[in-house]
Parts: sequence; C-alpha cells; structure tokens
Amino acid sequence: MIARFTLDSAGWRGQKGSQPIHLEQRITGRSGPAATILAGYGRPLLLLITSLFLGWLIYRWWSRPDWLAALPLLLTEILGLSEAALAFTLALLWGALGWRSYRETQRLTAVLPQFSLDELRALSPGAFEKYVAALFQQQDYQVYRRGGSGDLGVDLELIHRDGRRAIVQCKRYQHNVGPDAVRELFGTLVHERAHHAFLVTTAEISTAARAWAQGKPITLIDGRSLVQIVARFG
Repeated sequence: MIARFTLDSAGWRGQKGSQPIHLEQRITGRSGPAATILAGYGRPLLLLITSLFLGWLIYRWWSRPDWLAALPLLLTEILGLSEAALAFTLALLWGALGWRSYRETQRLTAVLPQFSLDELRALSPGAFEKYVAALFQQQDYQVYRRGGSGDLGVDLELIHRDGRRAIVQCKRYQHNVGPDAVRELFGTLVHERAHHAFLVTTAEISTAARAWAQGKPITLIDGRSLVQIVARFG
C-alpha cells in the first residue's frame, strides 16, 4: 500500500488567500522588479563584497605590507575608519538579509493560499516548489530547497522532528505521471539513503505508477489530492 501523506490538523494554521494579486506574488511575496533583483542578486553581491573585504583584512594583518606602514598617519586613520564603517555596514546588511529570510519563512508557514488545481498548474516550477515547501513547513519539517545541476531530481529535502530525512520531487505537469518517474524517484531515494520519498504533482498519477509504488516508502500526491489536503487543513 502506498504510504499516506498524513497531516496533523492541530499543526495546520493556513488561511485562504483572498488578495487580488498575481499567483506568483501570493507564493513568493515579491511585489515588483526591485524585490526580484534584491532576491536574485543581493545575496551573491553581498557575499562577493564580504569575501573581498575579508581577503583585504587577511592581506593587511597577515602580510603587513611595507607600503601600508609607510602611509601618513592621517591616511592610516582614514583607512581604519573606512574598514570599521564597511564592517559595520556589512554586518547590518547580512542582518537585514537574515531577518528578511526569517520573515519570509514565518509568512509562508503562517499563511498558505488555497489554490485550485488550475491555479497550481499556472504557477511557475519555482513557485510550485515554494508552495509545496510551505506545506511541509506547516507540519514542522525543516525544509531545504535543492534543485540545480547534480540534484538527482530532488527538489526539496526534509528533516522530520524525529531526525528522519525525506526527499521531495515536485512535478508541475499537465500530463500523467507514469511508473518510470516513480522508479527514478525510488532510485534517488536509495542513492540518497533517505527514509521516505514524496512525489507531489499537479497531474494525474497512473494506475501503473501507483501499483509500482505499492509497498515502497514512497508517497504519491496528485493534483486533486494536493488541493484536498490544503483545503482540509486550511
């Protein structure tokens, strides 16, 4: 029998989203191009500046170049003040990014829009992954987004409160999911040495796929089941 995706109703605090805004905004919380640029480039740029600054500090205090010692006292003081100001600014920026990430996590776990199946299919793949991630966060899972090259088809990695690890594959499909996809997920489950695997899709799951998953630590959630799960616990 296929493992059921059970949710604790006491832990579900979702609300139906009623704001007349774009589907992507209801998932990502982004309100315009500026937010998109900040989310896409802010962290890498800050990481680059921080790395360069740390490299400079290591160069200055480890190598102690002669040209620095030859600088006039006034320039030395200005350099020291500039370093202190930059360090303070970087600390503030990292703190702001951390707070923004925390607030986004809190927002996603506090409110999860109840989408219809057509609305779910209208989401981008990334927004659909975030939606599924928020669903698992509601159930007190620690959720880590994987994706990218070398992900072996793993979109989300879950850590249950008992320490067990699971993987999630999100498929925002229109066509049916067949047994080949389930077999690949099972191979990934074995390779990842995870305790369980979830396949969450907006499509139908074929009878052959469900039959193949029987008796294996795999939970299959099709589009209609996903809508019902959110509606039930919302």
